[in-house]
Amino acid sequence: MERVHNNKKYFIETYGCQMNEEDSEKLASFLKGMGYIKAEDINSADVILFNTCCVREHAELKVYGNVGRLKKLKEKRPEIIIAICGCMMQQEGIPQAIKKKFPFVDIIFGTHNIHRFPELLQNALQSNSTIIEVWDKEEEIIEGIESERESDIKAFVTIMYGCNNFCSYCIVPYTRGRERSRKPEAIIEEIKQLASKGYKEITLLGQNVNSYGKDIEGMSFAKLLRMVNEIEGIERIRFMTSHPKDLTDDVIEAIRDCEKLCEHIHLPVQSGSTKILKKMNRNYTKEKYLELVDKIKSNIKDVSITTDIIVGFPGETEEDFNETLDLVSKVEYDSAFTFIYSKRKGTPAAEYDDQIPDDVKHDRFNRLVELVNNICERKNMEYKDKIVEVLVEGPSKTDKSKITGRTRNGKLVHFTAIDESDLKGKLVNVKITQPQNFILLGEYINTIR
Repeated sequence: MERVHNNKKYFIETYGCQMNEEDSEKLASFLKGMGYIKAEDINSADVILFNTCCVREHAELKVYGNVGRLKKLKEKRPEIIIAICGCMMQQEGIPQAIKKKFPFVDIIFGTHNIHRFPELLQNALQSNSTIIEVWDKEEEIIEGIESERESDIKAFVTIMYGCNNFCSYCIVPYTRGRERSRKPEAIIEEIKQLASKGYKEITLLGQNVNSYGKDIEGMSFAKLLRMVNEIEGIERIRFMTSHPKDLTDDVIEAIRDCEKLCEHIHLPVQSGSTKILKKMNRNYTKEKYLELVDKIKSNIKDVSITTDIIVGFPGETEEDFNETLDLVSKVEYDSAFTFIYSKRKGTPAAEYDDQIPDDVKHDRFNRLVELVNNICERKNMEYKDKIVEVLVEGPSKTDKSKITGRTRNGKLVHFTAIDESDLKGKLVNVKITQPQNFILLGEYINTIR
């Protein structure tokens, strides 16, 4: 790629999930290949890019607010390029609404054509009008796109795109398209390249990773996990997100058997009420979910289970909500992402006539968060005086006097060490001295490797 923008700067703001984060890393790589360097702040950038999410209403509103604040900057520096991409742009009418509301935006594109960004940028530099290019349908997977990774220790690797589940509250199948698996050899080659560059941990990504390989004869997610486990240099393997209806015995067995697969499963339940789960089109019951959790815990020692929960879904009664509290108490999650239901235009749930009042949703949300936090705190307290294996990521962002990393089962650890200069990227033993609600504080013991 011709380098024609030396010393100019870019700034990318990413909203939403890890797949959006990986898309932003690819967009950053395109910009770097064109000669741009990363800006320290948005005001010094020559290209400003918002990679949007439409799963939650709050993320959309935040995008509108942040784009609106750029109007004065664009008036002051009309030569800068402002681009908006991501899932939000795949929603019907959104690109046109943005063009009308924010005519100073230069480029609008979607999730299916990020590989076209360099050409769109070059066109925008020579145009005075907004360029809109949003593809309605997904095409073949484009391989070989490099990423400008945010970390040099951990990396995201997307193994499949799209979703076929059509949960009644979710917009993802409409913005990311149908499920398409990457070829296993392309995934393995990418991870081998990461290992050769010193990466120690990879996280396999997909809207539903358990569906990987259904469109490839003789392939499955469990088989892929065992293949990745054989790659030299990689120390840890994680994956997300798992749909409970598709988490099969062979995947659980792979986690149990493969030494590099971490003992952590993110297993979104969304609700503890079988009635609400059916209305959500989740295709499992509360009982089936609890059976699956029991199977995971009986097969995988010291496993941590995290989840997503939606509060206030249309039609949720107090009895339904209590079913959720009961399930949370039974599973004892290590942590949970909790959300208040918000309508997503284009989804069936947005049209349901039994919407829950906001005050009821907020009351239930607060009660759920209190329960989740109490469980998390109690479980963390069990780590007092334990020695845990930590992959060191570097200095803590919140306390520069400490080093940070995670345990195999995903616990965040901040610890002290006499000599921290060469610990980054190493596996170390840490003694937990002070467990807290969301982090573990400890002291360095020794380096494993």
